[in-house]
Amino acid sequence: MQQARYPSAVDPAWQPVHTVYVPADRFSAGTVADWGDSASSLVKAHLSGPAEVASVFDVPGALASAVHDKVLRKLATEPVEDLRIDFEDGYGVRGYAVEDAHAAQAAEAVAALHASGALPRRWGVRVKSFADGDPARSVGTLRVFLAGVVGSVGEVPPGFVVTFPKVLLEAYLGQFVGVLAALEGEFGTRLRFEMQVEAPQTLPFLRGDLNESLGGRLAAAHFGVFDYTAAIGLPPHEQRLDHPACDHARHVMQTAFAGTGVELSDGSLAASPASDRTADVHALWRRHAELVRHSLRHGYYQGWDMHPSHLVSRFATVYAFHLARYDAYRERVLAWQERRDAGGGVMDEPATIRTLAAALRRADQALP
Repeated sequence: MQQARYPSAVDPAWQPVHTVYVPADRFSAGTVADWGDSASSLVKAHLSGPAEVASVFDVPGALASAVHDKVLRKLATEPVEDLRIDFEDGYGVRGYAVEDAHAAQAAEAVAALHASGALPRRWGVRVKSFADGDPARSVGTLRVFLAGVVGSVGEVPPGFVVTFPKVLLEAYLGQFVGVLAALEGEFGTRLRFEMQVEAPQTLPFLRGDLNESLGGRLAAAHFGVFDYTAAIGLPPHEQRLDHPACDHARHVMQTAFAGTGVELSDGSLAASPASDRTADVHALWRRHAELVRHSLRHGYYQGWDMHPSHLVSRFATVYAFHLARYDAYRERVLAWQERRDAGGGVMDEPATIRTLAAALRRADQALP
């Protein structure tokens, strides 16, 4: 029972560093390339080289050149690791016929991305919440989308996941699992989903056996900063990822899902550069980098990106975070394996060595 419930305590599988959310009515087969091109153009216009990387993203000077090169390579080869086509808050409320048409168009775009080899490694849709009072719309959108993908591709390509927002009652999870089970029979594919933690009412029913109770279909839990901070009454200027109230919620999520294999993701910064002036672009990058670093320090290795500019600060900050300690971590693991002193007065415990090794594996998976 223990192994079934807690299968992956410190050995992380590959996890995307971000999820890019694109409203369904703005999504096309060119979206991924467009985001990469836009981000690369921002780098060309506003980031002259390693010196500015060090200054803007607070990267140690010794790492700035490597980070700069890796960001450029990433934007050119894989600007989006995880894509979510949004039919919820980013999309809004439309008539049934309009949303059905957008779901069908999104499926065609996914098929085109898959055919060209450009579909991100992780991808999927965010459907509307059951809490909004219209579960039929949520289910209908998912069915139309899946039918379109399977009809064009012949199957659901690997990496698919459904985002289920505003889970205010635990009962919604069981109901959604029932929907997924029915769709599995209809389309002949295993379906997993990720829940969004966006309200204080959700925290009490997060627990270690939750995924087990859902038949192993819960792939991830994503924190929703703006709904959560609004729900607990924070003033608008305090609705930010690095607020202590958000730290509390994320730590509850960590405690509940530690070792279960359920991935964790942080939320977003709802901002873009105020203008195309370099000063405004740098200001946006600095703020986003601060938030990404905050997430990484708290053990959240994934977050949402809502604008192409975020790709630059996301990748730069993630790469600097992993590179800064990579050699030191590797030396401590080697010293332990070789039963020699690691130096510097360090006395590592077995649990620390396991987390050091896990950090190295995560870095290897994240760095291009």
